[in-house]
This record gives sequence, structure tokens and C-alpha cells, in this order.
Amino acid sequence: MSNEQKTGTTTDSGAGTRSREDFAPGDAPVADILAIRLTDTTRIAAVQARLLAWYAAHRRDLPWRQTRDPYRILISEMMLQQTQVPRVLPRYLAWLEQFPTLAALAAAPTADVLRAWSGLGYNSRAVRLQQVARLVVADYGGQLPATVAELRALPGIGDYTARAIACFAYERDVPVLDTNVKRVLHRVFAGPEVPRADLTDRRLWALAEHMVPAGQGYDWNQALMDFGSALCTARKPACLLCPLHDCCTAAPTIISALAEQQRVRRHATRTGANRAAPFTSTTRYYRGQTLRVLGALTSGDSIAAAVTVTELDIMQPSIVFMPSALAI
Repeated sequence: MSNEQKTGTTTDSGAGTRSREDFAPGDAPVADILAIRLTDTTRIAAVQARLLAWYAAHRRDLPWRQTRDPYRILISEMMLQQTQVPRVLPRYLAWLEQFPTLAALAAAPTADVLRAWSGLGYNSRAVRLQQVARLVVADYGGQLPATVAELRALPGIGDYTARAIACFAYERDVPVLDTNVKRVLHRVFAGPEVPRADLTDRRLWALAEHMVPAGQGYDWNQALMDFGSALCTARKPACLLCPLHDCCTAAPTIISALAEQQRVRRHATRTGANRAAPFTSTTRYYRGQTLRVLGALTSGDSIAAAVTVTELDIMQPSIVFMPSALAI
């Protein structure tokens, strides 16, 4: 879900000096067209009002939307990175049962933290979470800071996560730009994002900041995320049901552009151009299987330095060498 990066001359708030670098190479006219659209206050007000009205009627009831606790917002945002909501929901609730506060997470054995995270993937996120918890307990009195700048200074927290906490926990009017939000803003103001996007991430951050309605940042960002997930989807946008249809730049061509993209992908698949290695041969799979074995150990147990692949339930007959005995 997040891109933890921002480059160039933009400030931490997402605004910055407008330049041609904000747009994709070869599309300088897009800069002038978008600049004109962003001076159309009537259109901007219509987009804001319609999207907020849609959200009021269709918002998802998610547990992390029932709290302003910064710790709970942090957990949800870290879990939702590259993991879908249905998978996160039960794990989020179970995590809070086991580690109800930052202090509880900071004091827990790392092995317990990894066990609790098992199944969500990208296990380094769990390690970073505990690093954050320990630093906040030690240096901030157990309370996550409220500003984007202070949040970004914490280990493993990038621009997206810092803004999400500032907005969803402290209700700051800052943009929160995930994949869904990028797609919606690009389509409404710049046109289809396929076959390639016209706006760079830096320009999308600036556009997102420009669009946040004063005093409504929380609802606005949640609305964009839900709208991108439910209607303005990546492959099958429901344009006929879209409340923004008559003010969306992409509306006339997005369906045909996506159909052409799918045709190109199918052709690449048939010719073998997109053939990827099976998941069971990736390092991510190996890491997951290793952690599964470690997670099954009880406190004080250890395993030998060399573990056969068969013991890790991996099909290929070889040996996984570890630098030393691993203990829990």
C-alpha cells in the first residue's frame, strides 16, 4: 500500500517548487494543463463535496477507524503495507490482545513479536515496529510524536506512514498517498495512468496536498482510499456508478486504455515475456519457511546451524546453512 519516499525540492509537507521534473519525461504540456485545472475552484469543490458525500454513505467499518490511538494507527498502517484488509483484520485484533500498548510491545521478546506477525509477510516490518516501540518508550515517554517531521525521524517510518499517523491519529490536514489515492487523483486530474503515468510521485504528493479540504483531512484521505478500493479500481473501474464521472479527466478513455493494457499483458504471457520464477523458489518463501520453523520452537529451544531444506518443508533437496545455532 505505501511508497516511503520523496525526493527533490519538495518540503516534508509535500508541497514544493513547481518544475517540469514533476511530470513524466516528454509530457511538458501536462504541466500547463494540470495547472489550469487546479485553478478551477468550482471543479475542485465539486470533487471534494461529491467524494465526501460518497464516503459518508459507503465508508467501510474498520476497527482502526474507531480509534485515534496513535499506537493502534501505527499497527494498522504497518500491517496494511502490501497486505490486503481481509488478511489484516484478524491479525490486527489478535496483535492488540497480545501487545495492547507500545510499552507491552517494547518489553516483549522479539521471537514473540515475530510469531504474532507470522502469516502477514515482510517480517522485517515486525522488527521495525518493535524498534519504534522501544525508542518511543525510551525517548518520548511512551507517546508517539504528532508531527510528520518527528514521526519520520523514527526508524522504519517513512513519509507515507508518518503522514498516516499524523492524519488518522492526530487529525492533521496532511495528504496520505497510497496506491489507491495515487490512482484516483491521477485519473481525475491528469487522465489514465496507463500505459504509463504522466505524473511523478513528487507531483502526486503536491497534488494530494492541494486537494485536502481544510478541517476534513481525516475523512478526505479515508474517502480517497475507500473510493479507489471500491469504485476506481486498478483493472475494472465502475465508471458508470462514479459520482466524479463528469469531472474526471480519465473517464472518456480509461476503459479502453485498461483493455489495451490487458491485451498487451496477455500477449506477453503467451510469448513468455512475463514468465516469473515460482514463488517457492524465491528468497521470500525461504524466509517464511525459516520463520515458521523458528516460530514452532518454545523458549530456550534451539536448532542446529545447518538445516536441510526438507526440514523447512521446501521441495528442492539442498542445504540451508545458518551462521550459528538459532535459539528462541
